[in-house]
Amino acid sequence: MSMAKGFRVKFLFVALLNLWVVHQAACSMNVSSHGHQAHSRFLLDNGVSRTPPMGWNSWNHFHCDLNETIIRSTADALVSTGLAKLGYKYVNLDDCWAEGERDKKGNLRGKLTTFPSGIKALADYVHSKGLKLGIYADAGNRTCSNQMPGSLGHEDQDARTFAEWGVDYIKYDNCYNDGSKNRGRYVRMSRALQKAGRPIHYSLCEWGQEKPAIWAGAYGHSWRTTGDINDTWASITSIADANDVWARYAGPGGWNDPDMLEVGNGGMTVEEYRSHFSIWALMKAPLLLGCDVSSASRETLSIIGNKEVIDINQDPLGVQGRKIRTKGGLEIWAGPLSRGRVVVVLWNRSRARAPISVGWREIGLSPSRPVTVRDVWKHKFVAMKRRYRLTSSVASHSCKMYVMTPFSG
Repeated sequence: MSMAKGFRVKFLFVALLNLWVVHQAACSMNVSSHGHQAHSRFLLDNGVSRTPPMGWNSWNHFHCDLNETIIRSTADALVSTGLAKLGYKYVNLDDCWAEGERDKKGNLRGKLTTFPSGIKALADYVHSKGLKLGIYADAGNRTCSNQMPGSLGHEDQDARTFAEWGVDYIKYDNCYNDGSKNRGRYVRMSRALQKAGRPIHYSLCEWGQEKPAIWAGAYGHSWRTTGDINDTWASITSIADANDVWARYAGPGGWNDPDMLEVGNGGMTVEEYRSHFSIWALMKAPLLLGCDVSSASRETLSIIGNKEVIDINQDPLGVQGRKIRTKGGLEIWAGPLSRGRVVVVLWNRSRARAPISVGWREIGLSPSRPVTVRDVWKHKFVAMKRRYRLTSSVASHSCKMYVMTPFSG
């Protein structure tokens, strides 16, 4: 068998393994056969997130200082910058959007001082822009800020509320819980969302504590594999490594989530942000912007608006790329794409510029077969009939990202 065929067979096996793992995870739960089948059909039939979700979340930049003006202006900016046309469609409220207590009927309600028009009106506005609204809730008694109620014990009621408001995405956090197993509490919200009847992306945010990659694909569309990100080089590198462990469990409709993007928040260099975006795209991570889109710089927009990199993330094959080799901070990450192509990232995590080489055998290509090599950051072909290997000089904390296409001429 050729190396190219072996590479494709390997990843076909991974895809089948993904389906088996999801089935086993669901069957291991103490639920009826009929209930499991109906729930699985719901997740498969709702058409949500067959590719990784793209959009924006308020937390990384605004934290609790959010209001409906910020959300509306962000929706406007996604459209005016052209980011919406590139696929950034979710506008997600994180923590602190609700009043501190429920109303007399036990319902959640938008905070009057910051969301005076209400969440339903906000959803209508976002939808009028051709976008989708996301919201935040928690599988405990209070959310992580301790400024609003959690959904523990109110799963059905809150799921109905979110559906009635027209919510399209829910991030479900894990603070102030009752000490019970995470899985059970997250499954309850999954069932509640099913009964609510609206196609909603369900993002499980239990920080990877109970290895959700193994079981969450039966109940949601993405799951956090790590703790929270911050706007530092040390954070993105450690989180990339932690997320890489679970690569085989991701695929169309269910994605490993290494947390939201920090690009544009000011804590890293342009090259570090470009590396951050490249690796998240290769890992098929949700691409949720965390900056202030309405004031984003040209450099930031050039990174998050790179269509060629976004196309890698949104590739319909849906196989998460992985770390292939590392030595002395010089790394090769790669993964298969549709139409027999391969994406490769040469990532220099060391403190000095260095050459990084990748051989065709390492990435599943036949050494003697010619390959076209496209640099997706330079937007040009750097080789048309390259054989055997590629070497590139990569600056410190920078990367080179290529799409390899076996030559068919």
